[in-house]
Amino acid sequence: MKPNNHEQSKQHAFDSFCKKILKHEVRDFYDELKRQRSREASFSDLSTKQMEQLFTEDQYFTTEQLFNVLGLDVVVADDSISDALKGLSERKRDIILLSYFLELTDREIGDKLNMLRASVQYQRTRTLQQLKKIMEGDANE
Repeated sequence: MKPNNHEQSKQHAFDSFCKKILKHEVRDFYDELKRQRSREASFSDLSTKQMEQLFTEDQYFTTEQLFNVLGLDVVVADDSISDALKGLSERKRDIILLSYFLELTDREIGDKLNMLRASVQYQRTRTLQQLKKIMEGDANE
């Protein structure tokens, strides 16, 4: 039995509709791929700073040294830095810890230690030079 013209036109319309749907689905798929490519980057294109943000490291057996500065606890995880800090006088160590670990300004450190800002700056720079010599000596041994 042969389909009549009405059924045949319905069948052609349905075929046309299916082809349009498939064509649009393919276009949507390619558009989505294009969007993904514009948002993604390969690992070789990333900078070292971006690569460092992609992972973390667990540190199970690190020895942490705890320093108390004006009632605040400062944790130093690096052994060489903590050993170098132990070799300093208490005032110099406090200035370094307040400046670099607690991120206080020279003026704030001066207020807390009853020193002038210029004295704090001088002590900090001299202590950094001293720390550099101590740590270079450890590196040469």
